[in-house]
Amino acid sequence: MYDFIQKFHSGWAYLALLLLVVAVVNTASGFFANREFTGKDRKIALFGLIAAHIQLLVGLVLYFISPLGLALLGEMKDASARLTSLEHPLINIIALVLITIGWSKHKKQAESAAKFKSILIGFGIGLLLILSRIPWALWL
Repeated sequence: MYDFIQKFHSGWAYLALLLLVVAVVNTASGFFANREFTGKDRKIALFGLIAAHIQLLVGLVLYFISPLGLALLGEMKDASARLTSLEHPLINIIALVLITIGWSKHKKQAESAAKFKSILIGFGIGLLLILSRIPWALWL
């Protein structure tokens, strides 16, 4: 069970990152081109939001069933142990909160530019945080 969830978490990460990148690029192009915010733009951002939340849920399950997750919390001097047991989950939770705030704020906006800006800021900062805490040595 643990191996399946770990592989799913690693594999789903590619899809989640791709959808987040597409959402950020689409939103940035809409913002800078002064386009109208359409249903297509909303759906692209929504797919990125959903994929990121699924990744978070799978990651939390993995963290609590992993033999490494909580056991490594006492070994904060080791950089790789600290990354996988503390930094990766904590920063990614913060990133998902920012992505969710960006999504929620866009729904309250009336103008297209404001909608694009809310999503761009929330998703953009969230994506940067996620990319900063990926355990690249384990992932590639």
